[in-house]
Parts: sequence; structure tokens; C-alpha cells
Amino acid sequence: MTAPPSQVEPEVADGRRRRGMDNRARIVAAMVEIVRGDEVAPSAERVAARADVGLRTVFRHFQDMDSLYREMAMVIEREIRVILDQPLESPPGADRIVELVARRSRAFEIMAPFRRASEAFRHRSKFLGTDYARLVTKLREILERELPPEVAGDPMRLEAMDLLLSYEAWSRLRRDQGLTVDQARSVLEAATRALVR
Repeated sequence: MTAPPSQVEPEVADGRRRRGMDNRARIVAAMVEIVRGDEVAPSAERVAARADVGLRTVFRHFQDMDSLYREMAMVIEREIRVILDQPLESPPGADRIVELVARRSRAFEIMAPFRRASEAFRHRSKFLGTDYARLVTKLREILERELPPEVAGDPMRLEAMDLLLSYEAWSRLRRDQGLTVDQARSVLEAATRALVR
């Protein structure tokens, strides 16, 4: 005996909705994997192939590549915020700043390939610049909260700290100066300790 049409239709709609949500998640995951592999501007065709969906499915879920970049940026931002928002365990002072350096090192390493992608795509994206500006503001707030008052209250030392603990400083040490993660972290630890004294 078959179920009445009123029962079958919601089940079919629910199945379609689940497949749609699954496809959307696979598309975003594919984009994240590709960019994490250092391909800064993957095509929609490449994303569709990695997600194992049709090109039309990509554009059924995302109006354009900009909206897919936006979704990817939100995924990475959530991942980074988990690291940045954890309370610091060290007592106030130099050790707390060293812990902050270690925390940002982890976050910036995760962020690096996506930041490079956003730099390549930013001229075509209305979202990516504002996403990064929001992150920079958040990092500054954390810094001002965690620095010893005598450092936070000294404009020169505060600005120097903000520069040292920025993504740009990390990227310069890692990419342009060719330092390993440990070497870059050691440089920043030494520099920030000197400023906290």
C-alpha cells in the first residue's frame, strides 16, 4: 500500500533539501581544500570537479565566485576565531605576550593560503576587504586587552606591538625572509619581549 501524496511530497522535499545542503557543504569544502593547497584562484569548473558536482550545481548554490569566496572566508574565520578567542593562561606580562605570539602564529599559518587567495581576488570582491578589516580590528582589541597597561598606554609601544603581531609581519618573516614557523615565532617572541620590558 502506497503512502498518500500528502505524506510522500514532504519526504521528497526533505530529501532534496538534504541533498542540496550536502552539495553546498561539499562545494565549500572543495573550495577550502583547493585554496589550502595553494591554488589562489580556482575556477568554478575546478571546484565542481573537486566537489564531484556539476557546474550548474555550483551556481545553483552560489550566485557567483564572489559569494563562494565569501562562504569560504566565513568558514576560515570561524576556524581562526576558535584559536584567537580562547582565554590566555599565562599571567600578565612578557609570558602572556609570548603565548599571544604562539596563538597568532597558529592562526596566521591557517590563514595564509586564504589571505593570498583573497589578495588575488580582492579587486573583484566586495566582501573580502571588509572581512579582513574586521579581523584586523578584532586582533587589535585582543592586543589592547592583553598587553600590560604600561605598554597599552604607551602609543609608540602599542603601535609597534600591533605591527609585530600582525599578519603582515608574520607573512614577511615566513614568505619573504624564508623563516620556518619556529624561527618566525622566535623572532617575534624576542621582539615583543623587548617591548614589554
